[in-house]
Amino acid sequence: MTTTIAAYAAPAAKAPLERTTIERRAVGEHDVLIDIAFVGICHSDIHQVREGWGTAIFPMVPGHEITGTVAEVGSRVTTYQVGDRVGVGCMVDSCRACENCKAGLEQYCTGGGPVWTYNAVGRDGLPTYGGYAQQVVVDRDFVVRIPDALPLDVAAPLLCAGITTYSPLRHWHTGPGTKVAVIGLGGLGHMGVQLAHALGAEVTVLSQSLRKQDDGLRLGADHYRATSDPATFADLAGSFDLILNTVSAPLDFAAYLSLLRTDGTLVNLGLPEDPVQLTLQSLNGNRRSLSTSGIGGIAETQEMLDFCAARGVAAEIELIRADQINDAYERVLAGDVRYRFVIDPATI
Repeated sequence: MTTTIAAYAAPAAKAPLERTTIERRAVGEHDVLIDIAFVGICHSDIHQVREGWGTAIFPMVPGHEITGTVAEVGSRVTTYQVGDRVGVGCMVDSCRACENCKAGLEQYCTGGGPVWTYNAVGRDGLPTYGGYAQQVVVDRDFVVRIPDALPLDVAAPLLCAGITTYSPLRHWHTGPGTKVAVIGLGGLGHMGVQLAHALGAEVTVLSQSLRKQDDGLRLGADHYRATSDPATFADLAGSFDLILNTVSAPLDFAAYLSLLRTDGTLVNLGLPEDPVQLTLQSLNGNRRSLSTSGIGGIAETQEMLDFCAARGVAAEIELIRADQINDAYERVLAGDVRYRFVIDPATI
């Protein structure tokens, strides 16, 4: 039997989100029912509600930065019990049989792709609904444990913004002796700075202006440079082992690639809605690489949460009511948030 719960949904593309009700599936033998305590607003929520990345499924309940407590477990669930502090990120299922899934890279599932937390179709053939709601039912294998040292509100953005920056930092071997630049100090960027610093790297923020310099240095950056100043690119040429691009706006890739050392990599985490231009000459000089990275697997997400708890890393948030979601979307687009909006589902 399904359960009817309150949620906030976009009824159509580009339409304002509004309060509604949705049906959650009954708790199966492998499922966990979670009372949602907090859910973050990610820029990708806005992209998908507005069909910036292509045709979407409506009505859409966004939200893939979910924290809460276990309310019920299925008969075969032994890893969680009622009352446990848990989280759910960007995906709720995968084929579990392909090479990538077996390697803990469920985000790169080749057996049909991962099932995203919202704007996707689950194995039951029904659309998935995300965390802008009071409860969610998730397979136990796609639930992670929130360490006691992390408050649930500031932990919520770690389920996307945290793992999206942690995964490439780990993959490209960030640590003492490495130099990392983070383009943009927003929802992703402020996590990238903290994590790169905690991993031992020398960190530079590259931002259009110095408006957020004090915040960047407080969060762990060693240097903060304005990209609107041409001297920045001259001074920093050939400096970095890794650059994390956290913005979704088009960039002058040749200029930013020139900042890489030999064998350095620029990793795009923000995905512009429009095609980007690139000349191969900007890669050729020093065997530089341009790459992307998509979230992380379930085991790596748990590793990230444990790392954040041990190192005191968390998101900086602004807690809002559900009826402020549409205003929050506009503020995200205007860059008017420091640094992640988090919704209190008790207000739905």
